[in-house]
Amino acid sequence: MVTSGLAEGIDGAAHAGALEVSGKTIAVMGTGPDVVYPRRHAELAERIADNGALVTEFPPGMPALPEHFPRRNRIIAALSLGTLVIEASLKSGSLITARLANEQGRDVFALPGAIHSPTSKGCHKLIRDGAHLVETAEEVLEELHATGALLADALRTRLMTQTPPASQLTIRDDDPEYTRLLAALDTQPAALDELAGRTGLSAAALSSMLLVLELDGVVAADSGRYARR
Repeated sequence: MVTSGLAEGIDGAAHAGALEVSGKTIAVMGTGPDVVYPRRHAELAERIADNGALVTEFPPGMPALPEHFPRRNRIIAALSLGTLVIEASLKSGSLITARLANEQGRDVFALPGAIHSPTSKGCHKLIRDGAHLVETAEEVLEELHATGALLADALRTRLMTQTPPASQLTIRDDDPEYTRLLAALDTQPAALDELAGRTGLSAAALSSMLLVLELDGVVAADSGRYARR
């Protein structure tokens, strides 16, 4: 599933690419559900509605306003296991999405480019700050494989069994890494690097595990910090 923002350029190409291979895609709009922006993407929006979803927090009739687009980026990041930045200047809205994804414990990927290109400078900054440097779709999928496998396993378990209240959940209690993580969590929120220090687990492993625990209702996440419910 490819999630993007229906904008011109990379966004539109990402949606169209998913549809061309009979995949599904989600477009998070910066307008009301009845207003397609840019207007040239009206046909693309119809195809997305038939093969995925159009998502917006804005009421019908809401036009495209500049402040809406950075705001909707948090939803794009939250709906995704990872965020890939293809091109970005140093003041690009894509860097906002990447920051929000990182705060939410999601993976961030960046495609490097020519060193003198303004649209590569944002990607290079992300890579310097710790984003995964990737050149192919396969490299993205390889990084996301563990996260996706854990998520699918957790969702499958919840579908097959009746989920008890969060206070009674015992899922993964027999896993020593989850036991360490649960012991390291308390009611005071802690950042990912703090939890890494307490548990000895990598940030990538913790991101996946915390996502599963958040889905189970055991962990609450807020602005990149995690606490036991």
